[in-house]
Amino acid sequence: MIERYTLPEMGNIWTDQEKYTTWLQVEVAVCEVLSGMGRIPRAALADIKRKAGFSVKRIDLLEQRTNHDVIAFLTSVAEKVGPSSRYIHMGLTSTDLVDTAQGLQLARAGKLLIECLAELRKTIGRQAKKYRRQPMIGRTHGVHAEPITFGLKLAVWYDELKRQEERLKKAVGEVSVGKISGAVGNYAHLPPEVEKKVMRRLNLNTANASTQTLQRDRHAYFLVTLAVIASSIEKFAVELRGLQRTETLEVEEFFGKGQKGSSAMPHKKNPIMGERMTGLARVIRGY
Repeated sequence: MIERYTLPEMGNIWTDQEKYTTWLQVEVAVCEVLSGMGRIPRAALADIKRKAGFSVKRIDLLEQRTNHDVIAFLTSVAEKVGPSSRYIHMGLTSTDLVDTAQGLQLARAGKLLIECLAELRKTIGRQAKKYRRQPMIGRTHGVHAEPITFGLKLAVWYDELKRQEERLKKAVGEVSVGKISGAVGNYAHLPPEVEKKVMRRLNLNTANASTQTLQRDRHAYFLVTLAVIASSIEKFAVELRGLQRTETLEVEEFFGKGQKGSSAMPHKKNPIMGERMTGLARVIRGY
């Protein structure tokens, strides 16, 4: 059921706690690779993996003084690790850490979205089969035309969501990428081999070329894809809202026990879920 994909599950990916946890995951992965190459003593790596941690409150306090989030984070980690912390972040620039960790977060969020979209498509597909012989009037330009079935309307949506699912998978693949290429992307302090091995450990794609940062066209493509998907959902919601108009009333969205439509008119069953979806679609397009 779609209900299992809750806002907190997605929201937790983007908390400060999870962000710094992902930063630490990247730093440890780099240390593991460098240790395997003989650049970090094994004893130091074991010490780092055993002691590494951080405090969000401590990072916030340190950032007020340093005015640099990564330095504040690394300082908090160093306070917990001790002398072996000298090997953490060795050869890296801030965006090696931040952009790679963001790639991990986007990959996790994208996986959730793909699962949700697949579940929605399957649900609509089941309803399309259920109502494949349910007659209703077809409309063009909003005017009565030839008869159709409600199942046909849903089949069109099902097919559209299949295309959207394919687009989303491609967009998530493009944004699930990281870099360990240094301050200007020229591998001045660590060879490309380190980057490739770290990305394999993190299950991320490696940027073919980068500057200080990962290039943001991939992030723009991801957001544009989300906006196109949101527009499909908006279209479905607007159609259902139109069919729920009192003078039409061919379809109604679910109205729960104890739910109220109006403080003044108890007979009302407003399409509140459809209204929320159309409103949120506009927000996503704005982003």
